[in-house]
Amino acid sequence: MKFDILTLLPDFFVSALEYGVIGRAITAGKLSVSTHDIREYTTDRHRTVDDAPYGGGPGMVMKPDPIARAIKAVKGDGVGGTGGVDGADADIVPTVILVTPQGTPLTQQIAQELAKKQHLLILCGRYEGVDERARSEVDLELSIGDYVITGGEPAALVIVDAVGRLVPGVLGSADSPESDSYSDGLLEGPQYTRPEMFEGVKVPDVLLSGDHKRIGRWRRKESLRRTLERRPELLETAPLSDDDREIIKELKQEELKQGEQDD
Repeated sequence: MKFDILTLLPDFFVSALEYGVIGRAITAGKLSVSTHDIREYTTDRHRTVDDAPYGGGPGMVMKPDPIARAIKAVKGDGVGGTGGVDGADADIVPTVILVTPQGTPLTQQIAQELAKKQHLLILCGRYEGVDERARSEVDLELSIGDYVITGGEPAALVIVDAVGRLVPGVLGSADSPESDSYSDGLLEGPQYTRPEMFEGVKVPDVLLSGDHKRIGRWRRKESLRRTLERRPELLETAPLSDDDREIIKELKQEELKQGEQDD
């Protein structure tokens, strides 16, 4: 998969993309990530990328013309347009994403859909945002949460990481993405490793039993428990089996009994 990132701070990404799963995937040729300085697509000698907003107001707004030229250049000159490492046709049109607090919240399901693409072009906004007319070049607007950060660069890294790790061959274990939180609409349950006893707390016996059926049900129950406790709204849309619903009933009964004992 190929990522192209349009930014005013290309150096921001250098060290962040050298390490971890994404860094190894880039080195191995599983992913390709290129940054493009929007200032290179200005036409004045001062390389102006922002201006005061019409109608007044605080801050500055990113100009639409450098953004449009940058997007068209990446689309048109074949930069990263080979479909990533698969060697696909050079005329693959990238999906253009604008990172903005006004966008659709990024979810695991959206990341899974984007991981099926071959080329993503991510536009990083800054200042008070981008001129509304630049949005005509955008296919999808994404937000990484209900808060505001100083620019789109950290959000672009989040998208590259969330999507890139789902590309086949990027993670060491083919099963890893399927066990992630949100992959099936639920939060992941607790995990344990050595030592078996730590500060008086022992690993649950079921995980030491070697009974894979019991372990599987325990893990599912703990996933449902954690989701019920922390993000109950996820249960409204998660694909639940009849057994899942029985487990949820068990959990609610356990919670009720615990409440009665506390009283």
